Amino acid sequence: MSGPTPATQTGAARGLMASRFRGYLPVVIDVETGGFNAETDALLEIAAVMIDIDPDGALKRGATHNYHVKPFEGAKIEAAALQVNGIDPFHPLRPALPEQDALQRIFREVRHAMKAYECRRAILVGHNAAFDLGFLNATVKRADLKRNPFHPFSCFDTATLGGAALGQTVLAKAAMVAGLHWDKASAHSAHYDAERTADLFCLVCNRLRESFLLAQTRALELGWFTQPAEADGGEP
Repeated sequence: MSGPTPATQTGAARGLMASRFRGYLPVVIDVETGGFNAETDALLEIAAVMIDIDPDGALKRGATHNYHVKPFEGAKIEAAALQVNGIDPFHPLRPALPEQDALQRIFREVRHAMKAYECRRAILVGHNAAFDLGFLNATVKRADLKRNPFHPFSCFDTATLGGAALGQTVLAKAAMVAGLHWDKASAHSAHYDAERTADLFCLVCNRLRESFLLAQTRALELGWFTQPAEADGGEP
């Protein structure tokens, strides 16, 4: 784990986070897997990066929680996938956890952050986020976890944000044109990719700060400011 915890933030910052995304707490998730099918292929690594906020409303990368995961019984693992992520799922020194244990640890940290920032629910941030959300939901179902803090179908996709704000949809290229450091040798680990995704998400959102403030003023005029985050059926 690395980075600050939301408990260190001021009450003003907590209030800003709660209002920034309508009561939703953005949390970056990145997974490394044994293939592309969330129902049949192994989850091998998962990282969660918390998003924090300064008293002036600027988003910043927070703590990282990263776990190696044991393939579930009967899981498929494609050799091509392992060539990309460099994982040896059965290495005797690999500190892997069962799926249920890994997700419970991450969910515990997410719920702690939600409480600290007075948010009602977490929302997944990912690069090509549907992929990560699909594996997260499939693993939750397989592990029979009842307290999933994440919205089941909505997410923030930094491929979309990068394309709109920077003209780049590939994570490495979006990071580099944004002026963020990119280490090719570290890429395709959940820990590294999640942290770069978090940096990209914060950068784009912070550049949109003026637009958000104008929209917030208009929302207040429309009487939406005090509307609960899920009063409109659960969509962000």
